[in-house]
Amino acid sequence: MTLHWTPATERTDLLAEPVARAVTALDADVEVAGIDPELADTAAFCERYGVALDESANCVVVAAKRGGETRYAACMVLATMRVDVNGVVRRHLDARKASFAPMAQAVELTGMEYGGITPLGLPADWPVLVDTHVAGHSRVVIGSGVRRSKLAVSGATLAGLKGAEVLALAT
Repeated sequence: MTLHWTPATERTDLLAEPVARAVTALDADVEVAGIDPELADTAAFCERYGVALDESANCVVVAAKRGGETRYAACMVLATMRVDVNGVVRRHLDARKASFAPMAQAVELTGMEYGGITPLGLPADWPVLVDTHVAGHSRVVIGSGVRRSKLAVSGATLAGLKGAEVLALAT
């Protein structure tokens, strides 16, 4: 199957509500393509639509805990890499413990569908930790907030989001 990319501002019907608001406010080139929602998971999507894994980035929601307080962050890494949650992310967030946020919690807090969570439109107080490999990409495919589409955006746009920090996150 072929992806048909369109400016995301012209197809906000393919985006989760918070993502549509963020894309509309963003002064950057963001494109969206509709996909089969059954193929939203990265490996299946890449195989079916001919997108290389190293051209696709995943958004991982992390819950960081210290002293009874839980803070959340989003981590962006290429699909070929894994987020070092218990090392780099935990230390960077100054947490005693860091782990992947439970699915139901991530969905509730973001207003996005599981498997489609993206850094565009996240709660304003969440840090967005962007791996150096993602930040250096001219174009990566990421979630759109829903499982029925994907976004294409530059790594520089992700690195320039409010609250974004570029780090070596991946192993």
